[in-house]
Amino acid sequence: MEQSKQDAVNNSAEISLKELLIKLGEWWRFLLGKWLIICICGIVGAGLGLTLALIKKKSYVAELTFVMEDSKSSSLSAYAGLASQFGIDLGAGSGDIGVFSGENMQGFLKTRLMVEKTLLSPVMVGGKQISLADLYLDFNKWQNNWKDKPIAGLHFPYGQDRKSFTLQQDSVLNIIQENIVKYNLEVAKPDKALSFVSVKVTSGDELFSKVFTETLVNKAIDFYVDTKTKRSKTSVDKLQATADSLEVLLNNKSYSLAVTQDMNINPVRQVSNVGTQKQQREKLMLETMYTEVVKNLEISKMSMAQETPLIQIVDTPILPLKVEKLGKLKALLIGGILAGFLCLAWLIGRRILREVMQAEN
Repeated sequence: MEQSKQDAVNNSAEISLKELLIKLGEWWRFLLGKWLIICICGIVGAGLGLTLALIKKKSYVAELTFVMEDSKSSSLSAYAGLASQFGIDLGAGSGDIGVFSGENMQGFLKTRLMVEKTLLSPVMVGGKQISLADLYLDFNKWQNNWKDKPIAGLHFPYGQDRKSFTLQQDSVLNIIQENIVKYNLEVAKPDKALSFVSVKVTSGDELFSKVFTETLVNKAIDFYVDTKTKRSKTSVDKLQATADSLEVLLNNKSYSLAVTQDMNINPVRQVSNVGTQKQQREKLMLETMYTEVVKNLEISKMSMAQETPLIQIVDTPILPLKVEKLGKLKALLIGGILAGFLCLAWLIGRRILREVMQAEN
């Protein structure tokens, strides 16, 4: 009984394998019979690929790499004890997360604020200073497409107040910003284990790619550093103003005391010394206040220095930039293979659909 079952299973497997081989043979003969159609599609696809390679413009790639070392909580521990004597908390254990930490860095460099600030920055073209936004419009030939539209002649003059932009300027600038983020700008960390950040801009104009990359990174770094140290800088500015005021008062008091001492030359008349003693006491108070303010000022400066992230640009784009262009041979192969594959998929799908319809009937 068991032997019979085993024989039945073996026969079924042999039949299934035989049917599979027969089916594969049928498909092979079917596709072989359509070789002319497949070849024509491949030739057409190769031609389209070659045409694309011929008409596609060159792209210039500018890449800038920088490394950033943010402030660490441990770096402030050396000053925590000293600062606590003067009632100042340096926040050594705060462990705050910077804007460039993790994946935040990529989003920060692609924000509308940073990209628009960069687009409205100046660039020298033909001895004339224009904005990067106008340069973008020029080499993309957008102005030629606006000849018969209300926005014909629209520009972004360098130095124009952003608040004075018209509705048309706002709309076009937003479109440029979205296109750059989507098609031209790439921000990545080549190695997640390291702090290196790569900013790459690809466009049809060599000057635009280079200047936009450098300006974007510089503006992002300035904005980040200013934001990171804003609170400490405010404290330092206030202490500096107080120290300057106390220094002026202390100098004036020293001159006043010297004048009073010169006038009180009669040692018999003790009453005349009261004014001198009073001014000496006031001078001593000013000296004490000035000493404490200067101490606090220096500690605040140390705190701000520790909070300021160290950002170092490693590699900058250098002219001539790297050129990206689709090769003719590569375009031929990709176009031909892709068109042939699509033709095969269409033929196979049409036959399967036809067999399914016949089976239902």
